[in-house]
Amino acid sequence: MGYFRNSFLVTGAGLGLGALLGWETRGNLAGVLSTVFIVAVLAILEVSLSFDNAVVNAVVLKKMSPMWRRRFITWGIAIAVLGMRIVFPLLIVAIVTGIDPVSALMMALIDPDRYSRVLTGAHVTVSAFGGAFLAMVGLKHFFNREKDVHWISVIERPLTRLGHIEAVELGLVLLLLYFVSVRLPGHERFDFLTAGIFGLFTYIAVDGLSALLKADSAITGEVAQSGAALFLYLEVVDASFSFDGVIGAFALSNNLCNF
Repeated sequence: MGYFRNSFLVTGAGLGLGALLGWETRGNLAGVLSTVFIVAVLAILEVSLSFDNAVVNAVVLKKMSPMWRRRFITWGIAIAVLGMRIVFPLLIVAIVTGIDPVSALMMALIDPDRYSRVLTGAHVTVSAFGGAFLAMVGLKHFFNREKDVHWISVIERPLTRLGHIEAVELGLVLLLLYFVSVRLPGHERFDFLTAGIFGLFTYIAVDGLSALLKADSAITGEVAQSGAALFLYLEVVDASFSFDGVIGAFALSNNLCNF
């Protein structure tokens, strides 16, 4: 339990701040209990939706040096909490509505109903971006010709042999984007395909950066450079996994302070 001591402390502090928020906004015990309940349910929702993210993070973290692991646990967690839960939704609302981020923040505080509608309306676009990126992450693993550990051999071994086909995972993701797009309403197809292509481009850019940094390892130091590339990779993976949690949270509350 010693590993989770700080987690319990942060959870307790979050519930305490939720109680304070409930008292400040409603001024009675019912408001306090209601806000604390919402904060607790949001915490449970976040934990349940983060298990798959944690597994992927653990697989990548084992390749990193202890220094970069500590940096991801400190810097990476801060970026995930502040960036994905607060800054990223504000940027989406700002882009969709054509306003600046400060105005988007004011909308979240003053008109939370409109803010949640705008953010939820962007779900298809963001899902296409994150889905394309995560699909590349998963397929790259299954089509990896050098992978020698197979949990489900009857499925993974044939996929490994298919990995000899150049860019097979890229072709499959493009086909998936097309088949999903033709089932969407006409006004959403272009946005879906555009976002999906940018998701593919982001994966190729991050993967290429990782290869470039590793190629320079003889001069700049392999552990430090590959650690930096993997750190960036994990941040994009975390962003892709996290947005569904942000959207799900709005089903419980549209108050930005609860997040």
